[in-house]
Amino acid sequence: MSFHTMNRRTFLRNAGIAGAASLLTSRFGWAAAERKIDRVGVQLYTVRDLMKDDFEGTIAKVAAIGYKEVEFAGYFGRTPQQVRAVLEKNGLTAPATHVQYDELDDKFPSVIDASKTIGLSYIICPWIPEDLRKSPDIWKQASEKFNRCGEQAVKAGMQFGYHNHWFEFLPVNGKLPYDELLTLCESKLVKMEMDLCWITAAGADPLAYFKKYPGRFPLVHVKDIKKIFKVTEGGSQNFGDSADLTSVGDGIIDWKRIFAKSKEAGIKHYIVEHDKPTQPIESITASYNYLAKLRY
Repeated sequence: MSFHTMNRRTFLRNAGIAGAASLLTSRFGWAAAERKIDRVGVQLYTVRDLMKDDFEGTIAKVAAIGYKEVEFAGYFGRTPQQVRAVLEKNGLTAPATHVQYDELDDKFPSVIDASKTIGLSYIICPWIPEDLRKSPDIWKQASEKFNRCGEQAVKAGMQFGYHNHWFEFLPVNGKLPYDELLTLCESKLVKMEMDLCWITAAGADPLAYFKKYPGRFPLVHVKDIKKIFKVTEGGSQNFGDSADLTSVGDGIIDWKRIFAKSKEAGIKHYIVEHDKPTQPIESITASYNYLAKLRY
């Protein structure tokens, strides 16, 4: 064997090893970069009509689909102890609950007590009623109230937050209410549960907020829509009456684009919601199946 032939073989062998190593690194790098949602959650408001008739049975159906987390919007007459027992029986956790704006004053200490018993981490105000939003300084008033609630929640080892609709992204006196909330609310006291459908319907970009306010969005509502509609300050759009809502993955929202920035946003809980599904169980099943397979 000539020196030239041996060098050539050595070169080819080394090149082959280097190529394989490069390919392996590329594959592992691709795998490392691919992420998925480990624990998909659902807002039980989506199945509220079923829960009125069968609270425990509906939660059992939610767990059977594959959901690991639920977010409450009322307990239908059950005590906090009973609610916790149902969760434990079905292997579920509840990171959050929705509490109405009028429960954030004198009633709030009892809200905290009940939430701790259930095992919640977040207490979320889902919206500000339309009649109150007519007040010229409502967003300043709301921010002050939210900061007070946030302080109480933090002392109890919990976190307070606010869930948006579309109207927070419509200018009021030249300012966006959502921007006002993010500016006036203390970041350590008040977090945001961003409804990714409503912000999209209002023509705003979630990624712009993730970049400007990193880490402020530990929860998101994952809800899809078939087409953008004209939004107004009030009305029934809140309930999906004039919005063409659909199961997640069946609409126009680019979930990969949004979730690619989940670390920057600080997202910890991905919560499916549909405001007014005609077939609630079928809807949340389709949404779960899409999100369980989604890679981003």
